[in-house]
Amino acid sequence: MAVKFRDYYEVLGVPRTAKKEEIQRSYRKLARKLHPDVNKAKDAEDKFKEIGEAYEVLKDPEKRQKYDQLGQNWKAGQEFRPPPGWDVHFDFGQGGAGPQEFQWGGAGDFSDFFESLFGGQRSRGAQGTTGGRRGQRPVWTQAGSDQEVTIRIPLEDAFRGATRPISLQTQTVTPEGQLSIQEKNYEVKIPVGIQSGQKIRLAGQGGEGVGGGPRGNLYLKVEFEPHPVYRVNARDLTMELPITPWEAVLGAEVELMTLAGAVTLKVPPGTQSGQKLRLRGKGMPSLKGTVGDLYALVSIVVPKEPSAREQELFEELQKVSGFRPRS
Repeated sequence: MAVKFRDYYEVLGVPRTAKKEEIQRSYRKLARKLHPDVNKAKDAEDKFKEIGEAYEVLKDPEKRQKYDQLGQNWKAGQEFRPPPGWDVHFDFGQGGAGPQEFQWGGAGDFSDFFESLFGGQRSRGAQGTTGGRRGQRPVWTQAGSDQEVTIRIPLEDAFRGATRPISLQTQTVTPEGQLSIQEKNYEVKIPVGIQSGQKIRLAGQGGEGVGGGPRGNLYLKVEFEPHPVYRVNARDLTMELPITPWEAVLGAEVELMTLAGAVTLKVPPGTQSGQKLRLRGKGMPSLKGTVGDLYALVSIVVPKEPSAREQELFEELQKVSGFRPRS
């Protein structure tokens, strides 16, 4: 019996050289667009069946190889008869259909072209039946897509941990195919030691599934708000430390306020501007419990308007000092 040749690559909109991942992406994109529960166009269900049939063949290397043996000279719509000796009966469905693929309701859902090549075999999925009738709607489920948004938190929340309320706008598709925007509120637990760029997962709070499929996950990508005192480098912190010329020359003990509280830092004699003084274990904690360091970046400052006595002393120092920084 002559049937019309079907170009499965053209149906999925991929080249004949497409890799398995590209075929899968194209199928899922088209399936979301054409699924009868979402798309109410008259021909949506027929197109949905077409892409399902194409994917049923091209997703499997062995079936795709046999299909490709038909050659590239055939064009969609041309009269076609299986070549002599074409006697292959594939078993579709041994672990083939996953949570983001389809399961057909009956053997009659495949085209005559498909049945002429593969003997009318169908996918044996979760339904556990081999019968069916032409025109029966496919049983198809797909997990909802994962979603990601960026949230900005104070550095102190990452240092101590916190629980913060956040509000996010989400987009959903109604059964009538219209876009609906809703606002959702969450109580988000920020773990101690989370770093900028890391993500917090809210399980089951992503995109809705299709056909009873599970919802995807929502990922909150963390960024730190700019801090007035500290700069962050992974688990280490850096802060500016202004000191006087005599503190730099003679040494001193200065009090610093860290995220963990006040500490005393020893400035050694002869400290130079631009030098970093380290306070071990006073930086950011990590999710594993280790703690970074805090670096105090020294900056030597002088009085802008010295008193008369200060002016006198600086002038005296100028006369007696043999220090030549540029020699």
